Amino acid sequence: MAPWALRIGVYFRLYDHNIVTVDVVDFVKHLHRQLGRKLILVWDRWNVHRAAARRLARYRWLHIEWLPAYAPELNPVESMWNHTKYSDLANFVPDDSQHLGRAIRCSITNQRHDPYLKHSFFRHADLIP
Repeated sequence: MAPWALRIGVYFRLYDHNIVTVDVVDFVKHLHRQLGRKLILVWDRWNVHRAAARRLARYRWLHIEWLPAYAPELNPVESMWNHTKYSDLANFVPDDSQHLGRAIRCSITNQRHDPYLKHSFFRHADLIP
């Protein structure tokens, strides 16, 4: 989120395996290179996030804020995934994992271009008025 403009960006990567610490570290470094500025990450307390935070602790361009434990209602990303799963892909039956990946990318890309929907996820989490 760009706080001065309340512009919300969506950055994601899909994997064909369970995400591990090195995946998260690589993604954050890639995101920093792409955006070219300091980052503030707001993370849940997933074990992979905690391990990645330890590996990323030395970088001065990164600050991590932690969501309270067991509080998915405070995480706007949960609302985004719920919209994908229960709205865009409700009753969707993919032919294979590639078909599912394309459908997920399409859903998230559509959300990426809908500022009202993205703001609704943050309002639901009481992070913006």
